[in-house]
Amino acid sequence: MSFIHSLSDVAACEIGKGTRVWQFVVILEGAIIGENCNICANSLIEGDVIIGNNVIVKSGVYIWNGTRIEDDVFLGPNATLTNDLMPRSKNFPEVFLGITLKKGASIGANATLLPGITIGKSAMVGAGSVVTKDVPDHAVVIGNPAKIIRYIK
Repeated sequence: MSFIHSLSDVAACEIGKGTRVWQFVVILEGAIIGENCNICANSLIEGDVIIGNNVIVKSGVYIWNGTRIEDDVFLGPNATLTNDLMPRSKNFPEVFLGITLKKGASIGANATLLPGITIGKSAMVGAGSVVTKDVPDHAVVIGNPAKIIRYIK
């Protein structure tokens, strides 16, 4: 059974067994969230989002349409995911460029990921980094723009 805090706003969506949704979280209609996830306070998940199992979304993370998150991913506090390369008021793209986070990826606090980026399996993005291009499996990236500093298992 999942836990949904009474101070959250959760529309008709799919939430897996054992997932916890904390206060002031907004989840829009159509979102799919796997089992044993932890969605911390003050987060937002749009409707065209798929989140796998065992994912941790720390406070202040907004997950926009088109984003796909595989199992065992960690999103640090205030990580910024984007989905529009050329944002303009009242002028939306035909298709949003979501971000793909592969199994076991970790995104550090306050990191920014540009639209359409894929973060590889078990890769790590350092806190405060700005990711402007895809990150390969097992790579560790830091900086602005983020650059590979090593590989891990």
